Amino acid sequence: MISLTIILQVLANTAIAKMGAGIGAGIATVGAGIGVGNIGASALTAISRQPEALGDIRSNMIIAAALVEGVAFFAIVVCLLILFV
Repeated sequence: MISLTIILQVLANTAIAKMGAGIGAGIATVGAGIGVGNIGASALTAISRQPEALGDIRSNMIIAAALVEGVAFFAIVVCLLILFV
């Protein structure tokens, strides 16, 4: 039985794999944009309902947005490694 690593090594040099890496990087970017947008919308809704909690909501929003962006950057780097290596 052919191992999965051999199949992946053969497919990594094809144009389909490179196209898949580009599409994966695009999906990761769009997903991060949607995630940060949802975080911002939820934070604005929470601030409008409870203005006295502005500082706590803002700091939690920034931390959550940074975590989403970190995951997106990691996904883009993995896709670029697949594309160029």
